[in-house]
Amino acid sequence: MSVRELVVLGTASQVPTRHRNHNGYVLLWDGQGIMFDPGEGTQRQMLRAGVAAHDLHRICVTHFHGDHSLGLAGVIQRINLDRVPHPVTAHYPASGQHFFDRLRYATAYRETVRLTEAPVAVDGPLATTPAYTLDAAKLSHPVESYGYRLTEPDGRRMLPELLAAHGIAGPDVGRLLQEGGLGGVTLDQVSEVRRGQRFAFVMDTRLCDGVHALAEGCDMLVIESTFLDEDEHLATDHGHLTAGQAARVAVEAGVRHLVLTHFSQRYPDPAAYERQARAAGYDGELTVARDLARVPLPQRI
Repeated sequence: MSVRELVVLGTASQVPTRHRNHNGYVLLWDGQGIMFDPGEGTQRQMLRAGVAAHDLHRICVTHFHGDHSLGLAGVIQRINLDRVPHPVTAHYPASGQHFFDRLRYATAYRETVRLTEAPVAVDGPLATTPAYTLDAAKLSHPVESYGYRLTEPDGRRMLPELLAAHGIAGPDVGRLLQEGGLGGVTLDQVSEVRRGQRFAFVMDTRLCDGVHALAEGCDMLVIESTFLDEDEHLATDHGHLTAGQAARVAVEAGVRHLVLTHFSQRYPDPAAYERQARAAGYDGELTVARDLARVPLPQRI
């Protein structure tokens, strides 16, 4: 059975707290594992969340501030220690190559796994697999930062009543799907397009074109909401979003499930983020992320 869910390893911004580890997220997508922004302590959070090094196929770093990347050294060494049997690809801003090099070789260890470096320098596609296309878009932060988006290819949904009307059943359904037609009946006559799922990951940024492009039409949007709305001036000054801003992005983009995260330690009440997101007009499924939570992607429409 395929599993598509977000595993939240940490939700703190800049400073961890007693209840929030530094950033860390793993998207499980039909047997593929994509890790986003491994902050300090990520390796231990993986253990607590039940995520193994063998689950990881890609690592996507949005930018090289410590709360988003200091755990990279430990994760890379754990991948090698556990002799992960498949290649792992790392995506990160090309301008931070020197930071990646330092983290990759922060200490001595034995390399046993092929880690492919795939730095990001421009917006657009990074990888295409049978399961998804991975794209990047530049964000607005004091250091170069990119957000990421996974898009599943569109499929087909067979319509039983139309199949029956054309006398197509059993193995013939599979043949029709594979060949595009059978006995004069076309695929379009007995099926409809099933839109592929879309997931976006947006971290440290002000509002910008990249935020909106990544969020557009997403089934799940994981987005930073470092500040509450009353501190919008601080968010703008430091290159961040408020809960209300993040929610308005989701409303405009038609996001089905909004996941807010990357919370400042200055706010003791997590419920305030939800209140402000709802006040901004978002009425879809909403999660205020907490460490070690597992958040399933919405069911396909």
